Amino acid sequence: MSPNGTPVAGLAESRDVSSGKPVFRRVLVKLSGEALTGGKGFGVDPEIMDEIADQIIEVHNLGVETAIVVGGGNIIRGVSVSAAGLDRVSGDYMGMLATVINALALQNALENKGVYTRVLSAITMAEVAEPFIRRRAIRHLEKGRIVIFAAGTGNPYFSTDTAAALRAMEIRAEVILKATKVDGIYDSDPMQNKNATFFKELTYFQVLEKGLKVMDATAISLCMDNQLPIIIFNLKKNGNIRRAVLGEKVGSLIRT
Repeated sequence: MSPNGTPVAGLAESRDVSSGKPVFRRVLVKLSGEALTGGKGFGVDPEIMDEIADQIIEVHNLGVETAIVVGGGNIIRGVSVSAAGLDRVSGDYMGMLATVINALALQNALENKGVYTRVLSAITMAEVAEPFIRRRAIRHLEKGRIVIFAAGTGNPYFSTDTAAALRAMEIRAEVILKATKVDGIYDSDPMQNKNATFFKELTYFQVLEKGLKVMDATAISLCMDNQLPIIIFNLKKNGNIRRAVLGEKVGSLIRT
């Protein structure tokens, strides 16, 4: 089911055989800030940004309405700076501003390739981004523009995972596509434990019960309450976003 209560066409079948056509009409892609570093640990790697833009454009060219939420962990994390002694609220606002930097960088990469893009910020900064207005965001998508949501929810104590869940429901996306650095959901970090168990499919409740850190509990709960499916996949494998949209077996699926 999609957030508006209508069935998501082909979701069950999409995990078996791809029809060669998109199984989703509107998607929200969640990118971590770390994904933009190219393994350098900090900042934005132009080459990686270019590769990510190509993958997003592949999906856009299929006629899929595409929205993006990008994190800011490659620049600063509110939780980390608060642990170092800074006020948590101030740290979270700094993290929100970092997501705006990343959103503008991604917008530039996309528009350099000829794709119309809009950045909508939850914190008002009219000189660099439009304010987030739900109907405006939907209208941009309907006009074939890629929409990048920046500044999280605009509130401290909420992660960009939660922002992704919230924005996906507000725009009536049919799925969240969460890009990570591993192939999907494991019971432990597969980069540290070669015997980690991979999960092809889980329910929202199983994710919460097992304490799996694929998204924070607030984001998972929001998706569960609104029956919004989540696909977790490896961004480093070129073409995975397109494969997920076409219904191929990619990564791990979270749903009811």
